[in-house]
Amino acid sequence: MEYLIPYGLEWANLLVRWLHIITGIAWIGASFYFVWLDNSIRPPAPGSELAKKGVSGELWAVHGGGFYNPQKYLVAPAELPKELHWFKWEAYSTWLSGIALLTIAYYFNAQAMMIDKQVADISSLQAVGIGIGTLVVGWTVYDLLCRSPLGKHDLWFGVVIFLLITAAAYGLTHVLSGRAAYIHVGALIGTIMVGNVLMLIIPGQRKMVEAMSAGRMPDPVHGQKAKQRSVHNNYFTLPVLFIMISNHYAMTYRHQHAWLVLAMIMAAGVFIRHFFNLRHKGRVEWRYPAIGVALLAGVAVAIAPARPVAVAASAAPEFATVKAVIDTRCLACHAAHPTQPGFAAAPLGVAFDTPEEIHQNAEKIYKQVVQTKAMPLANLTNMTDAERARIAAWYEAGAK
Repeated sequence: MEYLIPYGLEWANLLVRWLHIITGIAWIGASFYFVWLDNSIRPPAPGSELAKKGVSGELWAVHGGGFYNPQKYLVAPAELPKELHWFKWEAYSTWLSGIALLTIAYYFNAQAMMIDKQVADISSLQAVGIGIGTLVVGWTVYDLLCRSPLGKHDLWFGVVIFLLITAAAYGLTHVLSGRAAYIHVGALIGTIMVGNVLMLIIPGQRKMVEAMSAGRMPDPVHGQKAKQRSVHNNYFTLPVLFIMISNHYAMTYRHQHAWLVLAMIMAAGVFIRHFFNLRHKGRVEWRYPAIGVALLAGVAVAIAPARPVAVAASAAPEFATVKAVIDTRCLACHAAHPTQPGFAAAPLGVAFDTPEEIHQNAEKIYKQVVQTKAMPLANLTNMTDAERARIAAWYEAGAK
C-alpha cells in the first residue's frame, strides 16, 4: 500500500488546488466588487429622504435581467436589519485551502520542492520552519505597522510594506529554491489579507452590530479601520494572483535576481490595480497602467535568454550521449512510472522513456535544462554544467 501514497497525495493536490482556485475567485471577486461599489456610489441629493436616512451614497445597476439599488450608510441604518450577509468565509476558505495545498505540495516533499543545495544546504525541517516563520513574522510586522503612526499615511505605508515584502523575497530566494521562495511570498501576502479579515474587519463589524443591538450608535472608527484594511487587500490581489501562477514560469523564479523580478512584477500589478480603482471614481489616469506595462516590458527584456551560439552538426554530441544524461538526471521523475519519491506521475505528463519522446520534447528540455535551469527540480539529481552544455550543443545543432 505504501506505493499508493504518492498517488493519494496527487489526488489531494488536485482537489485542494481546485478548491483553492474556486474560493480564491470568490474572495477576490468580492474584493473587486466592493471596492468598485465604494468608488462608484454617488451621494444623494441634500435634504432627500436617503440623505435623512443617513445614506452616504447609492447607485443603480442592472444585471442578470434585474435592477439593483445598493446603498451605503455613513455609519449605520436607524434599525438593525433582521438578516445581514457577512463576507468572510470566502477569505477563510481561500487561506485554509492554500495552507493545505502548501503542506501537500511543498511541506510533504520539502526535499524536492523547497531545497536547492546550490542556494542553501538546509534540511527539510529547516526549510519548512523558514516558510512557516515567514508567515508569522510577516503578519506581525505588518499589523504593528498598521497600528503605528505610519499607518495613517497611506502612500508611505504602502511604500514601506512593498519594501518589506521585497526584502522578504530577497531573503527567501537566498535560502529556498526560487519556486518555494515565490510561493511563500504569496502565502505571506495571503496571510496578511486573511489576517485583516479575521483580526480586524470582521471584529470591527461585529462591534458595530453589537452597538446597534444594544441601542447605541456604532463608533465609526471601526468602519474606517476595516475600510483601510480592505483597501490594502485590494492592492494585494494582482501580486498574489501572479504568484499563484508563477510556478509555471521558471524564467522568473529561476533568474539569478528572482527577488527583483518578483518585486517589479508586483509593482506593475499595484500600478494597474490603482488605475482601475481611480477609474471607478471617475478619474482616468493612463500613466499608471503605462508604468505597469513599462515595468513588465522591462522585466521581459532584462531576463530574456541569450541568443544561442550556432553549433555545427559535426560538433554536436551523439544522441546516445545526450540520452545517457537524460536517463541519469531526468528519468527519475519524467517517466511513465517515476522512481523519485513524491511523484506518482511524470510532471505535466512529460516522459522521456523512449528516444521518440526525447526528440518530441527537445525544445522543452532545452528551455528547462539550459535556458532557465529549472530542471532537474532543485537539481535533485545533481546535473552538472558540462551535462547542460552537452544538451545545449545537441539542441542547437538540430537535436538529431
